[in-house]
Amino acid sequence: MTELKIKRIYQSAAPDDGFRVLIDGLWPRGIRKDEAHIDLWLKEVAPSTQLRQWFQHDPEKWLEFCQRYHRELDLKRDYLRPILDSLKVNNVTLLYGSREEKINNANALRDYILSLYNHE
Repeated sequence: MTELKIKRIYQSAAPDDGFRVLIDGLWPRGIRKDEAHIDLWLKEVAPSTQLRQWFQHDPEKWLEFCQRYHRELDLKRDYLRPILDSLKVNNVTLLYGSREEKINNANALRDYILSLYNHE
């Protein structure tokens, strides 16, 4: 069974990461592109700049952030196809740059993808 994982891009790549997808709109600071070990940079699924600036990793805004972000993702579902297709045969690791490990776009995106994947 394949797994959808989340990992900070600053963590080392591992063989069981599978298909590694950077999901941030901006390239993470301090990471060279030739050393990032990513298979795809899917910046199209990152939260909008407006949403990201509104949220600012405020725990009190987390639930509303997820709702707003999921509404944005509803309009971008086609961009998720490489992730959904890869999950059928391989692990997928969503990579993010935030220092915040719990309330970040990777966790919100993972929940969204799992809800789609479970309905396919």
